[in-house]
Amino acid sequence: MISPRATLRLQLHAGYTLHDAARDLPYFARLGVSHLYLSPVSRACPGSNHGYDVVDHMRVDEERGGEDALRELSARARDAGMGILLDIVPNHMATHPDNAWGWDVLTHGRASAYAQWFDIDWESSILRGKLLAPFLDKPYPDALRAGDIRLSHDAERGLHVTAHGVPWPIAPGSLPTDTSVEELLRAHAPDDEQGRQQLHDLLERQHYCLAWWHRAADLINWRRFFEVSGLIGVTVERDDVFRAVHELPLRLYAEGVVDGLRIDHVDGLAQPLDYCRRLREAMKQARAEGGGRQDGTEPWIVVEKILAPGETLDDRWAVDGTTGYDFAADVGALLHDGDGLSALAGAWARVSGDDRPPEAWLREARQELLDRHFVAERETLFQLLRAAAQQDAEARDWATRELSAVLDALLCCFPTYRSYVEDAARAETDQAWFDRALRCAQERLEGEPGPAASSVQSKQVRAERHAAMLRWLDRKLGGEAPGTDAARTIVRRFQQLTPPLAAKALEDTVFYRYGSLLSRNEVGSDPSVFAATVEEFHASNLQRTRLQPLGLLATATHDHKRGEDVRARLAVLSEIPEAWWRRCCKWMEEGHAVTDTVPTDVRYMLMQTLVGAWPPGLRADDEEGVSAFVERVGDWLVKALREGKRHSSWFEPDTATEEACLAYLHELAAGGDPGVFGDIEAFVKHIEPGAIVNGLVQTALRMTSPGVPDLYQGTELRDFSLVDPDNRRPVDYGLRRRYLESLHERSNGAGVGPPLESARWDAAAWDEGGVKQALIATLLQLRHEKAEAFAGDYRPLAVAGGCPQRLVAFSRNDEVVVVAGVKCGAHVQETADGAPRLPGELWGDATLQLPAGEGSWREILHGRPLRASQGPLRLADLLDGVPLAVFCRQG
Repeated sequence: MISPRATLRLQLHAGYTLHDAARDLPYFARLGVSHLYLSPVSRACPGSNHGYDVVDHMRVDEERGGEDALRELSARARDAGMGILLDIVPNHMATHPDNAWGWDVLTHGRASAYAQWFDIDWESSILRGKLLAPFLDKPYPDALRAGDIRLSHDAERGLHVTAHGVPWPIAPGSLPTDTSVEELLRAHAPDDEQGRQQLHDLLERQHYCLAWWHRAADLINWRRFFEVSGLIGVTVERDDVFRAVHELPLRLYAEGVVDGLRIDHVDGLAQPLDYCRRLREAMKQARAEGGGRQDGTEPWIVVEKILAPGETLDDRWAVDGTTGYDFAADVGALLHDGDGLSALAGAWARVSGDDRPPEAWLREARQELLDRHFVAERETLFQLLRAAAQQDAEARDWATRELSAVLDALLCCFPTYRSYVEDAARAETDQAWFDRALRCAQERLEGEPGPAASSVQSKQVRAERHAAMLRWLDRKLGGEAPGTDAARTIVRRFQQLTPPLAAKALEDTVFYRYGSLLSRNEVGSDPSVFAATVEEFHASNLQRTRLQPLGLLATATHDHKRGEDVRARLAVLSEIPEAWWRRCCKWMEEGHAVTDTVPTDVRYMLMQTLVGAWPPGLRADDEEGVSAFVERVGDWLVKALREGKRHSSWFEPDTATEEACLAYLHELAAGGDPGVFGDIEAFVKHIEPGAIVNGLVQTALRMTSPGVPDLYQGTELRDFSLVDPDNRRPVDYGLRRRYLESLHERSNGAGVGPPLESARWDAAAWDEGGVKQALIATLLQLRHEKAEAFAGDYRPLAVAGGCPQRLVAFSRNDEVVVVAGVKCGAHVQETADGAPRLPGELWGDATLQLPAGEGSWREILHGRPLRASQGPLRLADLLDGVPLAVFCRQG
């Protein structure tokens, strides 16, 4: 296996295939990554632009190039000293006609050989052994009358039902066999009442129940990916399903086509810990039996998992780490100045009319989702608990409504994505998190109003009863070993409900509602953590050294809400909250024609988005450029309104509000220069030097911290993308290749040269990201040359004097030393040639002593040699300009 040094994430689809990746391979190799990190390659729905909607786990998708192209890419990558990390999707498959396993279940119901391959509740009292199919765009009777549902026939599928043009199978024996196809089609035509009744009767004989998509929330009887009805949960915990789902990736691993696997949404599985142990053993066995690789290395496995603040992948996990959301959260918090929190929170309270802390917004969102979006999943869990309570002497007389409220309080307060109970009782680590949820739930319940005439004594009795219910739930949800099938089902339903509830409430609701500073609303981040100290950042990195040495370090992904350089720019606002508020108030007062119809909180978040995503070099009087930018921001704005579920929603779009908000955006843009957009352009120019520095510091820390740096496609230049689909736009690799080639030409072929020598760059290179790309290439080359150092320890270094709270310094195995200034963006100025410059005197008398040992040192970002006996380094000299330095021991 190629030793992981850095990954580059590629989104594969029909517009960028494995063939295209092979074409761009020389650029990727020259940039310095060790592995291509490929999005799923299994056959997906036709036209899929992401690959997570798998229809066939056992084949490489021809739309993405097919297996021959994958093998060719792997061989060429290996020739270039590179490998492949492959994303796989064991949690779910697409509910699409091309899913042969799913089609068979729809055809034969519980008699299907695949009936247990999907997580379906066949015992649903309402659906009576059927599968809910919530895919109609209107209520069922309206769809029948409109002719949207029909009996159809074609050469490929024979007789079948179509709903909105999508085929659905006919159960054997549900149509007469002695009638011609033409007669059957006429008899079931929905053109009159008789035909509609015939068609309805036929549908009643099927193993599925077509329904309006709105009914999924309260009727669904199968596990979905979050609340996406297009994706059905797979029971990968079964032996036969595990073998079928992993046949392709295990074969590719055994033959050396791929070096490792990335597991999508591991927390959605019934038993993630057991799955990871099993996968690791399966990879070892495949390698031993396959004959394609016998290099003695351990399988490389990373999991997509959101870690709560303080949560770790402990030794129960048979994986190498996460995909890096936790690092993105840590380094993002490090860039923010905690002193700005109070002013920014106060500004948000004024525009939103709500001064609650973000935790309260989150608990509120969870309750709304339980009441509206996860009704069926929550009700299934509650009914299982209610049945258990009836068998329990302590719990049988509890009021149904009260037990229901206590369960909701616990779900709303659960602090992590999930717990990990298997056959034994809850582990000590999980119990600590559960205890936090119990305390929070008790406080929440005590804060709710009781009956109007409640006395102090009755309130105390009610609190004691709630405490008893919480203790009982503690036991039933994993505090005691689940010894029966019924007990195991309760635990499984609970553990598979909390992840989608956590994700949808935070990432897809609160992050679009709570807007104190949008740079902190990012996947992997917790809204209650605004900033981090240098010491906290060091503690996280020390933990990575111990627990995730081969985990990924990400700052951008295909799921991010804002590009890494959008967040780096907005982080500057945490240092100048008052100045930001004054400027923003002025902008929000503009647009009087529509202002009254646009909620103030929406306007405030829009202003942050305009500032954060403003493209480098865009002029407010550039009609074409502004039009393209406004179109992108408009798409974000509508999505933000719907995800926030306050002013509009996907469930019930408020098109009038959406149109008013878009009109407001266009009115702002129409002001030209000088107008709101002209003033935003000027403000961005003012904070841009600090934004550039923040971005470069963030990049350097990702390249040098413990773990494997991950680059999301195209972000080697500055990235001002917004949430998908904006962050999945085509990447111009030709432009990036030319940038990198010019670096080598300037250095006469001797690498890229010192990337922070300001004299080497024009203003465009700083603005567009040529300097960022050079920094990445330089540090990846260093990781290659000093592989043992980066595989070694991480040691925080003390800064003497000055302002240590703004300086991060650490060594990697005492061979490489990194020093970076943070929370100083507001002090960065722009030089006459367009370079950012932080005056060295900001650091006062701060000094740093390099590790002792033989050999001299060289500072590689600015190209400064140092004497071995130089003594403590004066940082005012070294960090004058871009406050970033990397020292490498020579000899």
